[in-house]
Amino acid sequence: MKSIIFWIKQHKFVSVLLVIIAVFLLRDSSIFNSYSSRNMMYDSDFAGMPASGRTVGNMVGDTFGISPKVMMNESVSLTQTDRMVVQNSYLSLVVDNVETSAKAIIANTQSLGGFMVNSSLNNPAEGGTAHVEVRVPVEKLETALEAFRGLAVKVITENLEGQDITDQFTDVKARMATLQKTKLKFEEILDKATAVQDILEVQRELISIQSQIDSLQGQETYILNTSKTVKLSIYLSTDELSLPYSPSESWRPQVILKEAVRSLQLTVRAIANLVIWLLVYAVVWIPVLVIIFFIRRRNRSKMKV
Repeated sequence: MKSIIFWIKQHKFVSVLLVIIAVFLLRDSSIFNSYSSRNMMYDSDFAGMPASGRTVGNMVGDTFGISPKVMMNESVSLTQTDRMVVQNSYLSLVVDNVETSAKAIIANTQSLGGFMVNSSLNNPAEGGTAHVEVRVPVEKLETALEAFRGLAVKVITENLEGQDITDQFTDVKARMATLQKTKLKFEEILDKATAVQDILEVQRELISIQSQIDSLQGQETYILNTSKTVKLSIYLSTDELSLPYSPSESWRPQVILKEAVRSLQLTVRAIANLVIWLLVYAVVWIPVLVIIFFIRRRNRSKMKV
């Protein structure tokens, strides 16, 4: 005993850690025992069922003769003859007037039964650029592309890409079917339950399952609506260099000339901006220069005297 006390005095920090660990172990053990006893009390409320730590999932299996794991992993086979593909198209167009062309694209989209997703316009007074995203029905894709090409002076790039989402849609449908069957089983259990605690447990499960079903229904609706329309992203500009594309020629003199002229314009604009700033702040720096000039002149006069 004395040796233990001596060891504790020599290793106080380690002793404190051991005490803390022991307290946590005892607390977890008491929580586990409390949880186990609550489950035993819960199961004992069901006549003919031994209190052996059953859950609501076990009740489903015992009542209907199936395993909960099999019930939750049950899948449905959906026959899908047509593949579901999400299509996106991208166009870069040189136009005479960016603002007019953007409005024409939106008007054509609406006339085809589509809608505008977003639209942005930059510097319309100086030609500028625009980016318009629209969605049109799949069957109207070619009509929309022809209308948009007709607005352009030059079509720089055009591409169409698709993503197959059939597997994703099938998975959502299968999960919904499984949850619907599980919900029906819990509803049958709810009809047979008599104890208040049992009813509350089953209702909790039903609320959770219904929440998952609502979420999957939202995903299903989104996938269906997305697959029925095509998103078109149209980039517009009066200047080919402002459009997002990779030129096929590595060296183009006319492009270099345009870039040089644009750089000269930016430099002249920057100098003009500087002159304007200096003129505006002249009410500050001119009086300061005058004061400095008179002070230096007075100092020179004193030095001569």
